[in-house]
Amino acid sequence: MSPTIHREGPFRFFFYSHEPREPPHVHVERDDAIAKFWLHDASLADSGGFPPRDLQRVAAIVVNRRDDFLEAWNDHFGEP
Repeated sequence: MSPTIHREGPFRFFFYSHEPREPPHVHVERDDAIAKFWLHDASLADSGGFPPRDLQRVAAIVVNRRDDFLEAWNDHFGEP
């Protein structure tokens, strides 16, 4: 299961439910590209085929919604 936590434009932000032991992070997909961002500092973990312009756009969304994403992570996986 990969619950969607946010959609913005062509991007879907989600978690993979089988990753609770990793530090908080969010995956984002568009078409065939999937990237991963760590939530503690909103840094890129894996670019997953995104072009640089899309990565900049997605990074800005992660920075702006970081607290919401962390709250969704904790709701889904439990508090650390």
